[in-house]
Amino acid sequence: MVHEENGSAAAAWIARFPRPVPGMDTGKGPLAGLRFAVKDNIDVAGVPTTAACPAFDRKPSAHAAVVQKLLDAGASLLGKTNLDQFACGLNGTRSPYGEVPNAFDPRYVSGGSSSGSAYVVAAGEVDFALGTDTAGSGRVPAGLNNIVGIKPSRGLLSAFGVVPAAQSADCVSIFARTVGLAVDVLLAAAGPDARDPYSRELALRSDPFPSAFRFGVPDTLSFFDDAEAEAAFRDAQARLVALGGTPMTIPFAPLAEAAALLYESALVAERYAAVRGFFDAHGPQVIEPVRGILESGRGYSAADVFEAQTRLRALAQQVEPMWRGIDVLLVPTAPTHYTRDQMRADPVVLNRNLGAYTNFVNLLDYAAIAVPSSLRADGLPFGITLIAPCGSDLALADLGQRYHDATGLPQGATGQPLPEPRPIPGLGVSQAQTMPIAVVGAHLSGMPLNSQLTERGATLLRATTTAPRYRLHALPGTVPPKPGLQRSAGGTAIALEVWSVPVAQVGSFLALIPPPLGLGSVELADGSWVHGFICEGHALADAEDVSHHGGWRAYIASRTVPSQAIST
Repeated sequence: MVHEENGSAAAAWIARFPRPVPGMDTGKGPLAGLRFAVKDNIDVAGVPTTAACPAFDRKPSAHAAVVQKLLDAGASLLGKTNLDQFACGLNGTRSPYGEVPNAFDPRYVSGGSSSGSAYVVAAGEVDFALGTDTAGSGRVPAGLNNIVGIKPSRGLLSAFGVVPAAQSADCVSIFARTVGLAVDVLLAAAGPDARDPYSRELALRSDPFPSAFRFGVPDTLSFFDDAEAEAAFRDAQARLVALGGTPMTIPFAPLAEAAALLYESALVAERYAAVRGFFDAHGPQVIEPVRGILESGRGYSAADVFEAQTRLRALAQQVEPMWRGIDVLLVPTAPTHYTRDQMRADPVVLNRNLGAYTNFVNLLDYAAIAVPSSLRADGLPFGITLIAPCGSDLALADLGQRYHDATGLPQGATGQPLPEPRPIPGLGVSQAQTMPIAVVGAHLSGMPLNSQLTERGATLLRATTTAPRYRLHALPGTVPPKPGLQRSAGGTAIALEVWSVPVAQVGSFLALIPPPLGLGSVELADGSWVHGFICEGHALADAEDVSHHGGWRAYIASRTVPSQAIST
């Protein structure tokens, strides 16, 4: 049940227009008929931009680039929303325009800095909203209000016309109640813009994550004594496993160190640089603790900044191998949920806690999507964030939509059920339409029957081995030569490949498999199971055991006798 508190919801809006700002005169476009709001550090022509600081008030003559694109796509702008001042905070209580309450229980924080944008989406007052995300402001409010938050790859959406927080790490973010709508907005707003020094042309990954995917889980997790959040995250992992995921433990220490650099190193000087002219003249008119954070940026030298940047690059190099062992990283969007009273009593430490799993993402150039996961026993939302390298935005959306659909949660705080999932535009065959199949013999890359896979549109997911519990035999009289794989107590690891086969093509592929071979389940080295070739036991009685070669390719190579020079 959604709690109510008189007047508190009004703090979500800074300016609500008496009539929508119109889009194109035709009323057409991919977003026609949709209403949206923008965080008040994003320019709307003729409307003051305050960044939640009345003294900062500026009245732009043009829309921010993303606002113009969304209007051109047919959406209608209803107003501007409240935020933690100068987008400096993750809790929604740092604004002279009032504290934005949580959409489910107004005693609790909404998450920030994009608090107002998240609230009006969760409450159903708009269809989608724009926020910004430097340290997690497009994700934490989504997780705490049961909505979707897309944190795009840096530079995918133009930040022209956006008051910077830390310009090199800033992203315009998107809130919606469903992944499908958030992606529609992303694609309508995306594109390079020479007016934004950090804009860039990005080729987005067009293939989804594999059906059998590996998700990283931090080796150390803190929920700050919140048992309900900890239990909710365990349930989230189980749900990802049910969707085809295999959990892989990853070292979190380097990610945590990168996160700490944002506020605890010379990198905080970029926060001061973003508003230096205004802050030097009007510092006392900035509220605490924002003023103290900006003030701290004054004390660093240029050498300090280069030192911090070099340390960040070193951490990025240290973390990069992580992605060779996982497809996606799973973290809690926020590790706990605080009341507004608690946040006011300890605004710096508790705010830092909310960003425990968000601050590193932009610094390391990753893409992320926050999706709802569950409603706790106390009625508060719990969300997860899926993270992957830059350019993975659509693949993340595909997996995020599958996950969100599996939760069965309502849309935001509206009580409305989720619609059916729909294909993600710009993405190839979705995971739900493919089947991973392990091959060990003549269907391996470069082997005689590999074309039976490629001509059906199958793609190689990865080369790996079985668990060390199998024997490989060379079946006599087969053309081309084929092996038989059998699970055995005295087995070893056998090299194989996992291919992603379109479900529509699986039947015709299986029809080509002659007995005694068939399709069963094969355990991989990482403990996951996939469909794969196995052999009927009776056919192995007279077959040569070639397991000591470690795989079929090595066995075939051993049969090739090199040409010998002839003496004369």
